[in-house]
Formats: sequence, C-alpha cells, structure tokens
Amino acid sequence: MDPEMDFSGRHFPKDVILQAVRWYLRFCLSYRDLKEILEERGIQLDHTTLYRWVQKYAPQLEAEHRKRRKVSGTSWRMDETYIKVKGEWTYLYRAVDTQGQTVDFLLTKKRDQKAALRFFRKTIRLNGMPDKVTIDKSGSNTAALDELNQEQVKAGKPKIEVRQIKYLNNLVEQDHRGVKRRTRPMLGFQSFKTARRALKGVELCHMIRKGQYDKTQSASDWDYFYSPEG
Repeated sequence: MDPEMDFSGRHFPKDVILQAVRWYLRFCLSYRDLKEILEERGIQLDHTTLYRWVQKYAPQLEAEHRKRRKVSGTSWRMDETYIKVKGEWTYLYRAVDTQGQTVDFLLTKKRDQKAALRFFRKTIRLNGMPDKVTIDKSGSNTAALDELNQEQVKAGKPKIEVRQIKYLNNLVEQDHRGVKRRTRPMLGFQSFKTARRALKGVELCHMIRKGQYDKTQSASDWDYFYSPEG
C-alpha cells in the first residue's frame, strides 16, 4: 500500500470509501444520488463527505495507477476538449496511442502555445519521447511541437514527426466522449482545483475500463478497485 494513502481517523472502512469513490467517478451519479444508494445499503453519511473523499483520494488513486499502468505506444493522437469550471470554459488536453490507450491528460485554464507545450513536456516526462504526434490544425499545438523539435535538433536527437490528418485524430476525439459523458452530469465545477482532482479520478476509471494496468503489479488492497468488474 502506498504510504501516502491514509485512512486513519475515518468513520468508515477503507473498502466503503474506495467503493463509493469508484462509483462516483465511474457512473453518472451526483453526490446526492450516491448518498441515497449508500443509504439503501445501510450506510448513513452526508453528500459533502463523499465530495471530500473524492477530492482527497481520486488524485492519490490516479498516482498509484501510474505505477502499474501498461506502457503506451510511441505514436500519439493529441487533441483538447472543453470542461466548464465556475461558468467558464477550461481545456482538457489529452493524448491516446494508436490502440486508443490513454497516454496522458492535463487540465489548463487557457488554450495556447504555453498550455500545449506544458502538456507535451508533462506527457513526455512521464511516458518518454513519441515518434509521431497527430494533431488538428491548431496553431498553438503546432508551435509547441515546433519548439520541442528545435530542442531535439540542438540536442542531436531525432525530431518528432508531426502529422495534421483529420481522420487519424478521430480516435482521440471519440475517446473524449468517455470522459465528457461522466463530467456532463457534474454540471460544472466550482473551482479549477476541484475540477483537476475529480478529473484525475474520471480519467483513471476511463483507463481502467480500457484495461490499462498490469494486474501482476497490483497490490492486494487495490485489486478490486482496479478490476473492470469492480
């Protein structure tokens, strides 16, 4: 068990907490919906307690998953989608490989070259350098990759092949739907911080559904959480 995952002082067992967090992140439920479901099972709690559990444990669960996730391919499809935060649109940058496996994601307040470059640097740091990246016609994404390729040339390393082919990017555009389907019932987030934390959990459950974890590396305490049947 990851030492940072601390359930001490909680009024409910660990398995109840993790199951509740899983249900909220996986299914189209509000906190009040989940509260009623748990009450039918004899578990009495307030919907704000569920909110606190998701905010605390979703990022930690996603971080734990990174230790066990399968290696992604080196040909990426990259795109961004919209997420409403406090009545304003923010941008969720995402990339998948040719098999549709999630490579990485990043929520940003702006959609520009700086945000795109930040996404690529984070994704490369955690997944390694891609051979190819397929993007849309976005000038900011193109500029970010141009900057990365200039750095590659200076370092005497191979450039990333950049492709702007619409039909090839349908894969990531379709993949957005899984995340958007879950976030739509949330009716927007009240702060960027809460959105970022919850989205880590939503993306985690999306990756679990796609089987993006190594079962042989899973700790026993997490087996039921990471299982697609859980």
